[in-house]
Amino acid sequence: MSAQLSSEQVSSRPSLHGLEFVISLLIVVALSVAVWWFTKVFPTLFTGNLNRFLKTVEFPVYAIILGFAARGVLGLFGWQERLSGAFRTEFFLKTGVILLGASINLVNLVKIGVGGIIQSVILIVTVFFFTWFLGRLFKLDNTLRALIASAISICGVSASIAAGAAVQAKREQLAYVGSLVVLFALPLIFLQPFLAHLLNLSQPVAGAWIGGSIDTSAAVTASGAIAGTVALTYATSVKLVQSAFIGLVAFLLTLYWITRVEKDGARQRPPVSEIFTRFPKFVIGFILASVVVTLLASSHFLGSSVHTAAVYTDITSLRVWFFTLAFVTIGLSFKVEGFQQAGWRPVLVFGLGVVFNALIALVVAYLLFGLFAIGS
Repeated sequence: MSAQLSSEQVSSRPSLHGLEFVISLLIVVALSVAVWWFTKVFPTLFTGNLNRFLKTVEFPVYAIILGFAARGVLGLFGWQERLSGAFRTEFFLKTGVILLGASINLVNLVKIGVGGIIQSVILIVTVFFFTWFLGRLFKLDNTLRALIASAISICGVSASIAAGAAVQAKREQLAYVGSLVVLFALPLIFLQPFLAHLLNLSQPVAGAWIGGSIDTSAAVTASGAIAGTVALTYATSVKLVQSAFIGLVAFLLTLYWITRVEKDGARQRPPVSEIFTRFPKFVIGFILASVVVTLLASSHFLGSSVHTAAVYTDITSLRVWFFTLAFVTIGLSFKVEGFQQAGWRPVLVFGLGVVFNALIALVVAYLLFGLFAIGS
């Protein structure tokens, strides 16, 4: 009889596990829908300055807050671990990165002009190495240094997930850096347009500065919209150019990690053939998606220019949904203990990196889009 009960219990485990996964997925989806409501509908309930303020609060903020609140509720009932099956932060982020590639038209990047490309290269190189060596100065773990340097110098969470795959970062580290990205991007949404006005910057310079120094595309869009219509165009264009460098940086980081950082007990370098094995494959998807969609758009396979623009809009919307799912799961997986254990050093390094990025981006934007007007 006991043997029979035991076999019944064993046979019931897969179905129970499946039910827990379905419930977990429903939680993530429901929270993501709630994020959409707070982003699109909630601001319309108010008027005046409050309405304008709420419109600038982008989805990553609501996603992490709601996810963290839901984590607290699940923790009260002891369900957090049991219902974590669909908290697939990496999957959602990787899919979002591929869709980011599909939303980048390489022809449009060329049209943006050499100024945007020069600015992106300068910022990525200088900010990455500044933050990387700053992390060494503060004795951070190599993996965390790579994630922070990539996030600040390129495009926030998208870059950190690509770097994380290259250096085999832990899920907790990705969630930690993702939280820092949102934490520091939020005040810049409002601060940089204010400073741009105070410094009497032209719209192109203000936009290029915002696009080059704020880490997430959503925050760049919000900040650029505050700065002005022309500034918004320059901000989003510059950020897209920086995002296009994800693949190259991920490859170089993988190469460095394999040949310099990782060594076995005999202090022998791992075989170079491991580069392809370790290179994040979803970055290849990012590149291929961009190339394929660019070719289809250039050949008018997608139809008229209006229809092509609609396709890009749909891809962008789908990307936002996957990133929303990702940020929700970051909130659901977020552990305050992680901040406490890491201490103040990563936060300080991230903050100093953001400040350095903002200063360098301001100088470069002024030179390229103001003084010498190397624009689109």
